[in-house]
Amino acid sequence: MKKTLRRIFYRSIDNKEILYKNLKEFMKNKIVFLIDVRSNQEYEEGHLNGAINIPLFNIEKEIQNIVKNKNDIIILYCSSGNRSKEAKKILENLEYQEVYNLKGGIDRVWIK
Repeated sequence: MKKTLRRIFYRSIDNKEILYKNLKEFMKNKIVFLIDVRSNQEYEEGHLNGAINIPLFNIEKEIQNIVKNKNDIIILYCSSGNRSKEAKKILENLEYQEVYNLKGGIDRVWIK
């Protein structure tokens, strides 16, 4: 039981996921780049305040124009969290250090 709890705890830290309820507080105290990796059309239909739209298929070539310092905090989101997890891996491969995924995506936020 103890090992299972430890594994779950460390896995959630490694995944660097953030819950929406913590997002606003997190953004109050730090400079954060909030990036919506959905399509331009999805972004236009509605997005989180302050979000920048860089669709997943453009993230690798466009991120360096938006976030120049690889130590800046980046929070990614999409509809369900799947595309943003993929974008997170891409950014980590580009050596961005502080990349987080909005757990459950924007659909979880809007369902409430």
